[in-house]
Amino acid sequence: MFTTVKELTEQSVKSGLPLSEIMIRSEMDTTQKSRDEIYHRMEKNLEVMEKAVDRGIHEQVRSHSGLTGGDARRLQTYLKSGRSLSGDTLLQAVSMAMATNEVNAAMGIICATPTAGSAGVVPGTLFGLRKRMQPTHDQMVRFLFTAGAFGFIVANNASIAGAAGGCQAEVGSATGMAAAATVELAGGSPEQSADAMAIALGNMLGLVCDPVAGLVEVPCVKRNAIGASTAIVAADIALAGIKSKIPCDEVIDAMYQVGRLMPAALRETAMGGLADTRTGRELKQRIFGGRAQNPAVEEK
Repeated sequence: MFTTVKELTEQSVKSGLPLSEIMIRSEMDTTQKSRDEIYHRMEKNLEVMEKAVDRGIHEQVRSHSGLTGGDARRLQTYLKSGRSLSGDTLLQAVSMAMATNEVNAAMGIICATPTAGSAGVVPGTLFGLRKRMQPTHDQMVRFLFTAGAFGFIVANNASIAGAAGGCQAEVGSATGMAAAATVELAGGSPEQSADAMAIALGNMLGLVCDPVAGLVEVPCVKRNAIGASTAIVAADIALAGIKSKIPCDEVIDAMYQVGRLMPAALRETAMGGLADTRTGRELKQRIFGGRAQNPAVEEK
């Protein structure tokens, strides 16, 4: 069992086992379930993620509000044009992250990682890397276990809820989780995974949760897209041997403290930020009219 990133990485280094294996064994101890049961459950999560990505890319997905839908497909078309500046791998991850969140906004089935509002970052990163890295099925499942290990630590030492800590707690956490898992997938060390998590999350500090009209659509879908791109870049930085000056556990604690200092208007209430712009208010009026509406209409 582990409660901090330091403990997680130390256990991995001492045992010679990958972070994903430490997480699997921890789950076995905690749940008293067999390895096969735990592994199969994560395989089901992977399957749900893949179906959401495929649907968002290949179908005309549109949310009931009309705020989101179709942008993942637009990026795919742009990729095929050969004019992209970011490169295929990065934009595939961005497109697939958006696809997942567009499916979520259209009331489709997704896997919360760690929340519904941040569900695109981890699968977007994983499936975006698939063509370049050619991971085996087992490596893809283990990617999710590694991401889950870091998400577990954040959830128990800080927060993964936008209502408690802003979007840094949701997309920020998901970005760090994806970065850490990407490092392991690429053959990096446990310490490099921790550095990737720290670098990714450290650059998401202060990110507010300001859903337009209280719906998990704008700017949420595109924040997941940027989160996936940040995860890959943070992983590359760590794999290059560049360390985070602030240890990962301290970055997680800093995120928690920033969330506590954040005003309520910037924590999922739709009372500040983009939600309180002129256009944001107009969109809310267009969608809901004169009906009474709880700003936090959708739980993440």
